[in-house]
Amino acid sequence: MTLAFVPPESSPAPLSDLVARDAREFGTYARTGGWAFALMVARSVRPGGQGADETPKVSAKEFAGLAGCSPERVMRYYKAWDRAADDGVVPHFETLTPGQEVELPDADVWLTYYVARSGATSERGTAIAESAAAEGIRPTKALEVAENPTALRAAILADTATAQAARRALLDRVREDPELQTELARDVVRTEDLKKAVASENRSADRIGYVRQIAESGQIRTPAGQTVDAPADLRQEAERHLSLLDELDEGEDAGEWATEAYGTMRSRVAEAVEADPELRVQERRTKFYSSLHKATKAFEELTFDDARDFYEDDMVQRLEKLQQAITTCLSALRRAPENHPQD
Repeated sequence: MTLAFVPPESSPAPLSDLVARDAREFGTYARTGGWAFALMVARSVRPGGQGADETPKVSAKEFAGLAGCSPERVMRYYKAWDRAADDGVVPHFETLTPGQEVELPDADVWLTYYVARSGATSERGTAIAESAAAEGIRPTKALEVAENPTALRAAILADTATAQAARRALLDRVREDPELQTELARDVVRTEDLKKAVASENRSADRIGYVRQIAESGQIRTPAGQTVDAPADLRQEAERHLSLLDELDEGEDAGEWATEAYGTMRSRVAEAVEADPELRVQERRTKFYSSLHKATKAFEELTFDDARDFYEDDMVQRLEKLQQAITTCLSALRRAPENHPQD
């Protein structure tokens, strides 16, 4: 019988102290995130106003030299700890000594106080960070976008949702930025497609405003410019159209609906005028006076002082025809019963 050789069980290799230390430090960072490093800074870097002879702590510059990084990086951790200390999340610098251990907040809380970019320390960066906090997002995300406008442009061009978010943000910003308002207005008038789109939207808004005015005020403006009370059924019709317009989704084109509502209401207003004999006469009277005013104003604006310099027979002929028309009009008016205009 041949006996198989069974090697003796090998004993596990001794655990390296270096591996164990890495594992412990990894676990600490997994639980606390940047707080672990911020604590190293907080307990080793002396606060402003504290002299070197008062504490064993060192300056941020000295600490950075020992760490092999920039003083700016050290100060970002320093300021994050300072902000958290003001909120009572961690102890203040003055209470900490080198090597001291304290209970650290969760890793998720770290990003509330730490901004990884040097731009965050500027006035611009602070404003971006505060805006990000108000929106409920991490400041690092907003700062990253702000520092890479080319990436932002690419996302807007490629993605509809991003473009819509940018549009809404720009509208919120433009309300408080007169300079940006002016720049955008110039961009619109210089871009033919945008100019046409704005004109179309203005037309739709005016038409919706016409319907809304009837529905909400109960008054109509006649073609001649009179403002009178709207019949009950006409107002109800305006309210019906307005409710349909108000129910449209934000992104839905209101142009076609506005045109239909406006056309319907204009027709109904004309019908209401024609159905009321007194209003019909008043409407014609108003139109006549309006035309008379325009004609009078146009004639008064003619200047004959220099007519000899460009005299043409056609001018005299046109004025003679105008004179004949005025004479005919005067005769017709004089034949009409005084103070009793007929329909």
